[in-house]
Amino acid sequence: MIRVTFLGTAASRPTVGRNVSAIAVQREGEAMLFDCGEGTQRQMMRYRTGFGIGSVFITHMHADHFLGVIGLLRTLGLQGRAEALDLYGPRGARKTLEEAIHLGVERVPFPVLIQELDPGDHVRREEYDVRAFPVRHGTSAIGYALVEHPRRGRFDVDAARGLGVPEGPLFGTLHRGEPVEVNGRLIHPEEVVGPSRPGRSVVYTGDTRPCESTVEAAAGTELLIHDCTFAEEERQRAHETFHTTAQGAAGVAARAGAKRLILTHLSARYSDAPGILEDEARAIFPGALAAYDGMTVEIPYGDPESGESG
Repeated sequence: MIRVTFLGTAASRPTVGRNVSAIAVQREGEAMLFDCGEGTQRQMMRYRTGFGIGSVFITHMHADHFLGVIGLLRTLGLQGRAEALDLYGPRGARKTLEEAIHLGVERVPFPVLIQELDPGDHVRREEYDVRAFPVRHGTSAIGYALVEHPRRGRFDVDAARGLGVPEGPLFGTLHRGEPVEVNGRLIHPEEVVGPSRPGRSVVYTGDTRPCESTVEAAAGTELLIHDCTFAEEERQRAHETFHTTAQGAAGVAARAGAKRLILTHLSARYSDAPGILEDEARAIFPGALAAYDGMTVEIPYGDPESGESG
């Protein structure tokens, strides 16, 4: 299961009901943050995502997207954390993040590793990559796509039995892609294992104008999380401030062939009336949703219609 929890869905400043940008993603026992605005650590407690994160991916160095790192590091230190924490950000982020790490304390009692990423860079994990892609926000900024590696094909139990393979360890050996010998005959994996299956993906833009690079990064994604700061009535302001309207986000999702679209980074004027944004987006991309703090989306294998809760 991939579980996405929206910890902050407001634009620029918090409101009574919305904190600034942060998203927690849990995948098969691993946890990470995408952006970490002020107050994120409290939201993690409020929505019970836990503090066992290994990485924080920051889209750009505007305060509403990274300022919560300072308090988060303090809390993790007081909890006795010993494991290293990886901080990722766009080109130019290192200096600000290094200052944030040491702000208010002599030292952090666990390693904090900072890495700047360029568009096209991949953070490689055993079963997935986090890929940085270019966005347009008038400053050094990147979006992120969590993309799972292809999965093994389905194991055909009946075919294996028909070939005389006894149930047990040899099934696993074949499924791992290794041949086995049964009664003097070499049985190859392709005889009992179907073609590989694509993994899942989640794409998060951070702040951006609509752009072709997002369409490419989000092609076929299970979930696109897109900047939606304004409704169409503020289209010119959205363009001037390098943000996106609901219709703009929906157009990107439609062209990408995304399975789901969730709108975030909502201006305070829509904080209590997100239906305006949903209605505009749904005219282009049916089913689009405006995120709210505490909203959780689960993405199981093979089920693009997974629901949200919160």
